[in-house]
Amino acid sequence: MSTQVILPRIMQVGEDASQEVPNVLASLGCKRPLIITDKVMVELGYSSRIQSCLERHGIYPDVFDDTVPEPTVSSIQAGVDKVRHGDYDCIIALGGGSPIDSAKAISILAKHGGTMRDYKFPRVVLEAGLPIIAVPTTAGTGSEVTRFTIITDETTDEKMLCVGIGFMPIATLIDFNLTLSLPPRITADTGIDALTHAIEAYVSQKANPYSDSQALSAMRLIGPNLRRAYHEGSDKDAREAMMLGSTLAGVAFSNASVALVHGMSRPIGAAFHVPHGLSNAMLLPSVTAFSIPAAPERYADCARAIGVASEQDSDEQANRKLLEELVALNDELKVPTPAQFGIERQAFFDLLPTMAEQALASGSPNNNPRVPSAEQVVEIYKQLW
Repeated sequence: MSTQVILPRIMQVGEDASQEVPNVLASLGCKRPLIITDKVMVELGYSSRIQSCLERHGIYPDVFDDTVPEPTVSSIQAGVDKVRHGDYDCIIALGGGSPIDSAKAISILAKHGGTMRDYKFPRVVLEAGLPIIAVPTTAGTGSEVTRFTIITDETTDEKMLCVGIGFMPIATLIDFNLTLSLPPRITADTGIDALTHAIEAYVSQKANPYSDSQALSAMRLIGPNLRRAYHEGSDKDAREAMMLGSTLAGVAFSNASVALVHGMSRPIGAAFHVPHGLSNAMLLPSVTAFSIPAAPERYADCARAIGVASEQDSDEQANRKLLEELVALNDELKVPTPAQFGIERQAFFDLLPTMAEQALASGSPNNNPRVPSAEQVVEIYKQLW
């Protein structure tokens, strides 16, 4: 059986890669970019850094900074309107997963019309939108190298998964310098998100030799460096390893799909506004414990790649160490339970059947080594409390 691998056309990786944006635009024949970002990137001066770099080459980009965390149908509409009324030939998506996901949606809607729901999975979007040059500023979502975007329909609180080559950025600039000022909380949430991507890609029923190589490499980079980046944000070596690990994890899951953690994570985020990486972190230990019996060898490989088990450990020993590590990681990185996050208990428990239904409907749980029933999903949700 063959595997189709989809990647950005250009990947510029390493320190100051973001300063290569004029050369990348020139190689793509683009001269009129719109920077899509958020207000934090503007306040931190990241967008002006890109603007200044472009202006030195005679390119004067406009900026749209009204994207929001966990983008919604309404939050992207102003961006769609701006692109439709401008003469832009490309988009520079600057920020974490939310600005990049927003840019992907804006790129398609501005060019092809319709509503976001029209592009929701199981439709596979093959149409090309406006070319996107992604410049990630977190080591987590991997959105800069994936053919996915997630947009929330705020009228139904549904996180809509949209899939297809049309959402793949044409270029991505992986510059770890842009992560040096990330606060510990975002470092933790995005870092565990990246670790989840790598693990889920490796144990996915759609895993393949190509995605396996990327996932294992990602885990080898993330495992020893996540705590270092969390405790000492200025540690350049740790930040560089996390940035590359996050990108490789994104490549892995874009070509093998995510599984049960992500399927269960989206409803928590949509209903209770828990950031995506944080809801993944809440779920990862419990879902891993549920899934190990169906793929003990694969999970043991993960434990060894992360660095918590050795080749001399049996698979059973390695998997015990993996579970201990995931619990310890959440503890050290101060990942809250739903109760500690501030979710009201009755509201959470009342919504469990609906969340389980939404999780299974997303399709991601079908990639899990152990595919759960709705009742089993509800039980895992209860364990989180």
